[in-house]
Amino acid sequence: MCGICGFYSQKEFVTQSELNRMADSLNHRGPDAEGAYCNHVAGLAHKRLSILDLSENANQPMESHSRRYILVFNGEIYNYKEIAEELNLDFRTTSDTEVLLEAFEEWGVTFVNKLNGMFSIAIYDKHEKQLYLFRDRIGIKPLFYYWDGDHFAFASELKALLQVNYIKDNLEISRSAINEFLHVGYIPEPNTIYRKIKKFPAGHFGIADEEGLRIEAYWMIEGAIRRNLISNYTDAKNRLNELVESSVSSRLMSDVPFGSFLSGGIDSSLVTAVAQKHTKENLNTFSIGFKESKYNEAGFAKKVANYLGTNHHELIVSQDDAKEMIPELLNYYDEPFADSSAIPTMILSRFAREKVTMALSGDGGDELFHGYGSYVWAQRLSNPLIRGFRKTIGQGLSKTERYQHRAEIFNYENKDQLKSHIFSQEQFFFSIPEIENLITGKASDEINMLEDYSFFVRDLTAREDQAIFDLRYYLKDDLLTKLDRASMRYGLEARVPLLDHRIVEFALNLSPKLKVNQKVKKYLLKEVLYDYVPASYFDRPKWGFSIPLREWLSTDLKYLIDTYLSKAMIEKHGVVHYEAVESLKNKFLQGTDYLYNRIWVLIVLHQFLEKNKG
Repeated sequence: MCGICGFYSQKEFVTQSELNRMADSLNHRGPDAEGAYCNHVAGLAHKRLSILDLSENANQPMESHSRRYILVFNGEIYNYKEIAEELNLDFRTTSDTEVLLEAFEEWGVTFVNKLNGMFSIAIYDKHEKQLYLFRDRIGIKPLFYYWDGDHFAFASELKALLQVNYIKDNLEISRSAINEFLHVGYIPEPNTIYRKIKKFPAGHFGIADEEGLRIEAYWMIEGAIRRNLISNYTDAKNRLNELVESSVSSRLMSDVPFGSFLSGGIDSSLVTAVAQKHTKENLNTFSIGFKESKYNEAGFAKKVANYLGTNHHELIVSQDDAKEMIPELLNYYDEPFADSSAIPTMILSRFAREKVTMALSGDGGDELFHGYGSYVWAQRLSNPLIRGFRKTIGQGLSKTERYQHRAEIFNYENKDQLKSHIFSQEQFFFSIPEIENLITGKASDEINMLEDYSFFVRDLTAREDQAIFDLRYYLKDDLLTKLDRASMRYGLEARVPLLDHRIVEFALNLSPKLKVNQKVKKYLLKEVLYDYVPASYFDRPKWGFSIPLREWLSTDLKYLIDTYLSKAMIEKHGVVHYEAVESLKNKFLQGTDYLYNRIWVLIVLHQFLEKNKG
């Protein structure tokens, strides 16, 4: 796991010192080694976190045997040994980096189809003066790029691109991205908070050369969905168990100490159970809990750890420990990011890094096997009767205090934006009609958010459609972003076995009846888990990995409202109408507590605008 950055331009663009500054801004991602390559056309730089082959020979940038290609790479390739056998070459290292280089030289851009892993890769062809970029299928590893028609630059994090004077002098805030952020609490691919900086699309490769920039897909969800469903229970369960065992065991490949995050929930418990099965020693497991929180899952995690016999490490923190991190969130995420569970994820990552350099995480289970409440709403709103009377239902609920917080979910205009609307209202962010009344000026012309016109070879259920929305956006641009920045902040590599592309493709073609069976969510995944850990260990409500933000905002964190949602601050930046913000604040502070995420997203936005006002 590492930090990468670089550039390509036929004109004067990035200096050697700027390339070095780009790399230095990524020190936290790779504290073990560094390197750079630069000529008058292109440059590559790398910060290394050593996981495989700890020798200097495996440092990057790495040059191919032919000396034609040079590569920087962030991630891990779990099947690199099989690819090495197929290449049948004498390798100088035991690293996956060298295998990537020689595979590219042998097969060209199609080599990426052979890779099982998480990766962002940049390869420069010194002969043809072309720069190639590749990002993994699911978007586990981040990759940002700047392109203005003449100049191209890329990096693992936004902050690295801002080290280039030319880019910094040409920055412009994207009002469309602000609208999306208010709607869902993160900025979805391809956008970033800046107009000319984009997120490189998952499952794509790109070529930058004298003709410009070309980006093409090599993997897409549409192509992974088949006509026929996997519907036999026994076959499906056996296949899923095989895939999980294969994925987890391959992700235990490491030359440094490793462990697993364990919340005591379904996904992390399954990953941990399979990892312990394939580990000779007692697996290091890590969990945290809050002293003051009634939603403390640390006890459940410890119970699972004791059953599995892991070497469990538990950290109970105070709310003050979490609160002190809040003002610093922007330093880690570089753009507005409203997922407050980033705070416990950072604390957990810092805690785990004291013992290990790599940790497994259970991300992906809810999206693949339908664990979220938003999928229930998608099913409800697909009912023609409910759809036809949704306005009436919404108006009725809005008059009832008990159900008022659910009224807005029935208020949508465009069915093509229904999936983002369901997500937004399940998370209590702003609906599109609310945003239209909230924002000022020209931003009202940029409300086209997250529309989805995909076509598949079979009809999808409403639950499947909503889950694919989450796979495309929420998982990648919120949950995986949160995990990457939080773990890499402390030089910890996080691996996500449930997002092996073979498991993703299996789940996309699994019968919905094996995902939700008689209202049991994540049915098949649980059936596999219960062969490792008794079902009785999980007989409790799903809580999630969160902090009591709504309580904090009305007490200890109220100063954030006073500071960032004051009339002076709102009018200074001129993005939203203060009258609307004032009304929202008053309702929240007078007891309408479900508005807390609307308050929080506005705080985060104005904290960013104030910090970057220059």
